[in-house]
Amino acid sequence: MAHIPGTGHANRTRSIVKTLTWRTIATSDTILIAWLLTNDIKVGLGIASIEVVTKMFLYYFHERAWSWSDWGLEDVDPIDTAPASSQ
Repeated sequence: MAHIPGTGHANRTRSIVKTLTWRTIATSDTILIAWLLTNDIKVGLGIASIEVVTKMFLYYFHERAWSWSDWGLEDVDPIDTAPASSQ
């Protein structure tokens, strides 16, 4: 199969949306864990308010680095867009 340039790569908008949705899940987890360990919701919220920003940037740049790589992507068969000849 031939590689079709531009296929299989995430664009920046997709990376940003994935970053935001993942951070929502991960930050909720951080709040819950910190709250359970300290029995203080303010500590959980304090930790989460810092990590949500730093980890969002880290994840975004990690995602963009992966989008530049073809490693692990499968090539697809090109779609034949030529009009069918009439018989």
